[in-house]
Amino acid sequence: MTIEDFRPTHIVPNDGLPAWQEPDVSRPTEPLDPLLPVRLLDRRGDWSRILCANGWSAWVDGRLLVPVPQDPPAAGLPLARTADLRPLLDRVAEALARYRTAVDELADDRIEGETFRGRTRGLRVGAVVDGESVWLFDAEHERWVYGDGRSVTTYAVPGGSSGGSTAPDPPPAD
Repeated sequence: MTIEDFRPTHIVPNDGLPAWQEPDVSRPTEPLDPLLPVRLLDRRGDWSRILCANGWSAWVDGRLLVPVPQDPPAAGLPLARTADLRPLLDRVAEALARYRTAVDELADDRIEGETFRGRTRGLRVGAVVDGESVWLFDAEHERWVYGDGRSVTTYAVPGGSSGGSTAPDPPPAD
């Protein structure tokens, strides 16, 4: 498989993820970076073996992986009235502008790191624009939506709670 052929099935959560050589907590390896796309290869209970785009694989606590849908909503379905995408685009732009302002102030030494963390705490935004397609994270409703300029459809709803800085216990060994 080449990097061009790599299709992720999951993404590592925001806090990164510990990894192991085998489904055994006594064999740790390098942790995975936050938001790294990975492909699920195998499951053993709560353990999941993943593959990275560079060919590296490891075992992780599969309960913590965030699923990635593979294709946008199917075309050809009957048209239905859908929500207007513009209010969500406005919220995404506002959150990104707030983050940009805080970054500028930090870079210009007008604020300290603690103030920066306070101003950015709770900001959550996600956007991928690919030609006419857009995937946006709707933080208000904790979901990803897909839009094509005319309509918007719920695309993915992350499972479990979001956020949190406490790392969970590793999965038990089988």
